[in-house]
Amino acid sequence: MQTSDGRSEKEKMLAGDLYDASAPEIQADQAAAKEWMIRYNAALALPPGERRKLLLERFAAVGEGAVIRPPFHCDYGYNISLGAGVFLNFNCVILDVVAVSIGDRTQIGPGVQILTADHPRDFAAREAGLEFGRPIHIGRNVWIGGGALILPGVTIGNDAIVGAGSVVTRDVPAGATVMGNPARIR
Repeated sequence: MQTSDGRSEKEKMLAGDLYDASAPEIQADQAAAKEWMIRYNAALALPPGERRKLLLERFAAVGEGAVIRPPFHCDYGYNISLGAGVFLNFNCVILDVVAVSIGDRTQIGPGVQILTADHPRDFAAREAGLEFGRPIHIGRNVWIGGGALILPGVTIGNDAIVGAGSVVTRDVPAGATVMGNPARIR
């Protein structure tokens, strides 16, 4: 269904503009992702190659040797790109209303949340059920410690380290180590 500007709610979502998440097309995509997650999360005992096939069904890109240990949760999956050798440990969450890219050889600890979904600061827009997303880009050879939160719009440069439990609210330069809430360069 197209809106007054000629774009569907999904097109607005993918562009990072305000959109209505209750739109039927978006709800159908979320339902498909939920069905996929049931299959993926039941695949813990399968060999990595079989789990890779499941990732290829849903993700935008999956580099050679990329591994996600179930359980894993996402909004859609089709906005997630993993480089070669990427590793996500148990219980990671990626809210991928817009693009999430994770570079080669990046390692992500258990319970990490990567959150592109955001909400308007204007109360009337929130009350109307509108939301938006800001892309997250994680470089190559990054290490993100367990329980870290990566907030909307953040870019983490190559070779950076994010300490366990950190809340990353702003960009992290290449090679930097950040920690704390909010995460600051050490």
